[in-house]
Amino acid sequence: MRGGHLIQLAPGTSWAQTFERARVAAPEAFGVDRALNLIQGEWVEGVQIGEHRTPVDGSRIPGPPRIDHRTAELAVAGAVAEHRTWALTDLDERRRRVLSAVEEMAGHRDLLALLLVWEIGKPWRLACADVDRALDGVRWYVQEIERQSAGRVPLPGPVSNIASWNYPMSVQVHAELVQVLAGNAVIAKTPSQGGFHCLTLAHALMRRAGLPVTLVSGVGSQLGDVLIRGRGLGALAFVGGRANGRKAATSLADTGRRHFLEQEGLNTWGVFGFGQWDLLAQHLKKGFEYGKQRCTAYPRFVVQRSLFDQFLQTYLPVMDGLRFGHPLALDDPADPLPELDFGPVIHAEKARDLRDRFDEAVSGGGIPLVRRTLATGRFLPGQDTGAYIAPATILEPPSSWSLHHREPFGPLDSIVLVDTEAELLSAMNASNGSLVASIATDDADLAARVSEELQAFKVGVNTPRSRGDRDEVFGGRGASWKGAFVGGDLLVQAVTCRADGSVEQLYGNFPTYSLYPHR
Repeated sequence: MRGGHLIQLAPGTSWAQTFERARVAAPEAFGVDRALNLIQGEWVEGVQIGEHRTPVDGSRIPGPPRIDHRTAELAVAGAVAEHRTWALTDLDERRRRVLSAVEEMAGHRDLLALLLVWEIGKPWRLACADVDRALDGVRWYVQEIERQSAGRVPLPGPVSNIASWNYPMSVQVHAELVQVLAGNAVIAKTPSQGGFHCLTLAHALMRRAGLPVTLVSGVGSQLGDVLIRGRGLGALAFVGGRANGRKAATSLADTGRRHFLEQEGLNTWGVFGFGQWDLLAQHLKKGFEYGKQRCTAYPRFVVQRSLFDQFLQTYLPVMDGLRFGHPLALDDPADPLPELDFGPVIHAEKARDLRDRFDEAVSGGGIPLVRRTLATGRFLPGQDTGAYIAPATILEPPSSWSLHHREPFGPLDSIVLVDTEAELLSAMNASNGSLVASIATDDADLAARVSEELQAFKVGVNTPRSRGDRDEVFGGRGASWKGAFVGGDLLVQAVTCRADGSVEQLYGNFPTYSLYPHR
C-alpha cells in the first residue's frame, strides 16, 4: 500500500495479455501456448517445450521450443541453401528488405519491449532502449553499407549466432540484420534463459520482409556442435561466458572458420588522485542500470586509500537511492510505468548464488559495506520475489573469493583499496583481460600512463565506456575476446571477405596474432 493505493499490475500488461498480443501480431510464429522455430522458411514446433518461469514474479510461461540434433542439421542445411541465393542479391534490394524489417519492428516496438520485461526482467525504459538501439543502429548501417562493403563479398556460408539473454534486440537482432545486410544468411539460437518470445516475434517480422533468417531453440549440449561446426557455415558469432567460449573456440580450432567470441571479463573502475565527486555520482547511479547484468558493467572499484572517505560519501547515497522491484507495478492504474534502476536478476538460482557469494566473501574476511533488503523494493502484494536481490557491496574481498577475478553479473559490487599506482594497475588488471575499464583522476599524466597499461579494450577517463553504437568499434583484450572485433566498419569486415580472394589480417585476437585498433 502506497499513498492510499494498493500496488497493482499496470493495466493491459499481464503475461497472458502480452503473449496474446504477440500471437495476434505474428500468428504464424506462435501456437496457442508456445513459440515456434523458424526452419527452412517454415514455422515448426519443437520436440519439447522447456519449462520456464519469468523472473518478474516466478510464474510459469512457455519455455523455448527445443529441437533435436537432427532438426538442427536440417536448419543449418536450409540456412546454407538460402545463403547461396541471398549472397547474389543486389545491395539495393538487401537494403530495401532490411529497412522494411526495421520499420515493421518499429511498429511493434512496445510489444517487443514488453516481452523483454516479462522474459528477462528489464525495466520498461531499458527494454524500450534495447529495441530502439537495435533499430537505430541498423538504420545507420543501411546508410553506410555501400562504403563499408566496397571491394568485399559475403562469407562463403551463413553466420551462426549464439548469444546471451541480456540484450536480445540491441546485440543479437542488431548483429543479424547487419550480417544479412552484408549479404549473408543467418541462423540464430535463442538463449535458453530468456528472450525467446521477443526473438520469435522479431524474426517473424524479419521473415515477412523476405530476409534469410533461421531461428531455433534447444539445449546447447545437443545443438552446439551443429551450430558451431555445421557443414557450410561461414562464421560463428558468440556472446557468453568464458567457459562456453573456450568450448566454442576449441570446437572451431581446426575449421579455419571466421569467428567473433565475446566473453566475460571483470571490468574495473579506478579512483586515484580525484576530486570530481558529483560527476562520479552520476556515473555510479547509471552504472546500476539493469542490475549490472551486462558485459560492460563495472562491479569492481579500485580506490586510493586516502580518498576512501570521500568516495564513500559519494557512493553510499547512490546505493541508498537505487530503485528496484517489479517492473510493471503501479501505485495507481493511471500512472506511467515505474522508473526503476533494475528489476530481478535472470532467475531465482542466480539471486541465490549472488547471496551465497556475498556470504562467502564475508566469511573469508571481506567487510559487508552495503546490504540492502528486499523490503526497500517495490513489489505486488504477495508476489514471488525469488529472482530479486537488493544492492550489496563488499569492501576488501579476500583474494580467495570466487568472484575475485570474475564479474558477478548482478548488483553486487566490491571495493579494493590501494596506495600506489603499481597497486592500482595490478588490482584493475585482475581478470586477464576485459572489455572496458575506467580511471577517475584529475591527473592527465597518470590517466595516460594507466590507460596504456590496462588490459581492457576500451578505457574511459572520468567516464564509463560501453559497447557503443554505430561507428564505435568493440572487442576485448586477453581472455575476454577471441576472433575478429566488431562494431562500426569492423562488424562488416568481420562478416565479409575481400572480393579478390586475398588474405587479410582482421582486427582481433587470433591464435597466431592480436591486432588492435588505436585506443
